[in-house]
Amino acid sequence: MNRQPPPAPPGWNKTTQDLFDEAKGTKSAVGPPEVEWARDYERSLIPAGTRFPKKGDVYEAARDVEVSYVTSWSAPFTGGGSGTLKKGERVIINYEPLSRSIAANANAINYTHVEKEMVPESDRTSKKYSGFYLVLKTLELSRDFKLVHEEPTPAEYQGDS
Repeated sequence: MNRQPPPAPPGWNKTTQDLFDEAKGTKSAVGPPEVEWARDYERSLIPAGTRFPKKGDVYEAARDVEVSYVTSWSAPFTGGGSGTLKKGERVIINYEPLSRSIAANANAINYTHVEKEMVPESDRTSKKYSGFYLVLKTLELSRDFKLVHEEPTPAEYQGDS
């Protein structure tokens, strides 16, 4: 059953990051319906006409950009942090984001270099560490990056039929 969350309280203006910041140091979990309200609020901040990222798109940082990353582990755990993606670094959207997604996962084209710059050595050298990926907000992509390769839609592919 797909239930709709109740409407957000009047004047709701918290982002998902605001919710996570509030929860730091407490045992309270961040979850529905507040997360849905935060995502809807963030989506409302994306200007009309903004191009949403698609799998296969390649973006280049137009300036030094503070970005978030998530670390993957061969264990029931994830970690992460933030770091600076330098001007000129390129990323590729590595999965198909949901329609009108507020963020997309991406891999750095220069993966090893960016990993060394962002992910602490103690994580990278752990036996259970299995990589990292960037989490880029749609607003960041439209404001701080330039699209350098647009993945064609399936209808645009020329197949051998």
